[in-house]
Amino acid sequence: MSTAHASHRYRFATNVTCPEPTPEPINPRLLRGKGLMAHINNTIPSPQTKALMSTLFSKQHPDRLLPGSVMTLHLTHHPTLFSGVLIGLRRKGPNTSFTLRNVINRIGTEMTFFVGSPHLKKIDIIQRAGKGSGGLGRKSQRSKYYFLRDSAEKMSQISAGVAKK
Repeated sequence: MSTAHASHRYRFATNVTCPEPTPEPINPRLLRGKGLMAHINNTIPSPQTKALMSTLFSKQHPDRLLPGSVMTLHLTHHPTLFSGVLIGLRRKGPNTSFTLRNVINRIGTEMTFFVGSPHLKKIDIIQRAGKGSGGLGRKSQRSKYYFLRDSAEKMSQISAGVAKK
């Protein structure tokens, strides 16, 4: 095989050729060990994950998700759909995760999902926290809604979208 060709033959079939991957230019700062974490944070997540982290899971974006929001997740594995109230959000770059809680057959169920997970296909926001009917009215000052673990009434109030008067 000569190195002048842009592709090489696939060894198990004679009529298939595989293109050579184009190497990305290496930043000289990376060779000195500078900016390594910033480079990893920019190259590891997929474009869809980057879009989610920069909008829904950002600290400053106006469309960000707040704890108390009701959402539905579409997953590639069982359960294929999971709806619940966002009770916790952990922003750690590519390791950003969130926890949803729902009551299924009178049993409280919590699931934690990573934003960069390949099992996460789609996120539907049913109701945003602190806006419109339902929720806890105005924007809550809490960053985690762990008090919903103790009170099934508050949990159903948020998820049903009916504000208790």
